[in-house]
Amino acid sequence: MRHYLGVQLNIEGLELIDPRQTYLIVPLHEGFADLLALPEIPLKMRYVARDELFQEWKLLGPFLRDTGQIEVWPEAGVKSYRQLLRQAGSVFAAGESLVIFPQGTILGIESDFSAGAFALARYFKQPILPVVLTGSHRVWEFPYSPLLRYNQRMNLRVLPPLSVEEVLATPAEELHQKVQQQLKSVALSGGVVSPRHFVPARDGYWDGYVYRIDPNFPELAADIQQHRDSVVGY
Repeated sequence: MRHYLGVQLNIEGLELIDPRQTYLIVPLHEGFADLLALPEIPLKMRYVARDELFQEWKLLGPFLRDTGQIEVWPEAGVKSYRQLLRQAGSVFAAGESLVIFPQGTILGIESDFSAGAFALARYFKQPILPVVLTGSHRVWEFPYSPLLRYNQRMNLRVLPPLSVEEVLATPAEELHQKVQQQLKSVALSGGVVSPRHFVPARDGYWDGYVYRIDPNFPELAADIQQHRDSVVGY
């Protein structure tokens, strides 16, 4: 166990990482406190982050720009992905790994992965490093709660990497489904700290934000779709 600001972090699977290799790293995502755990991965890394973190956070935004993190605009669709392609190449060329949160949101475990991260791995011929990361929502559940909680438990479990050969032999959508199933199966197994769950009655529906619900959660997916159908101009 490692301790940071009272956080009890259980770390598993680091021995699966080749420190000489660059990876496309795909962790589950629950909030800002994920950054208490991810630096434990023994690789040089840069992160892909939403535009609002660069534009709306007065201290964080300049830090992200100054440290060369990559800005994306999920609501811009293909335009944002093309910008990501232009920037990601320089990260791998510099011998760094790239962290992309394929859920693209901190709503909860029910959020569906995007295939974009997996298409990126195929394009740049990078192995994929799946990372189960749970419990960070207990530390700071921003923007749902302003409370900072101490002495919380988190888990970081690295799963076996997918080789370049496997990545290139598998279509991006199949990679998306395979890695999503692996990560969420572990997160929901009871063997790690429980992940965050998305409850619209509590969290809101986040109209205007791009996100999808994993089809493996059909009741929530139906709830979201019914809400969207009721919103004029959605």
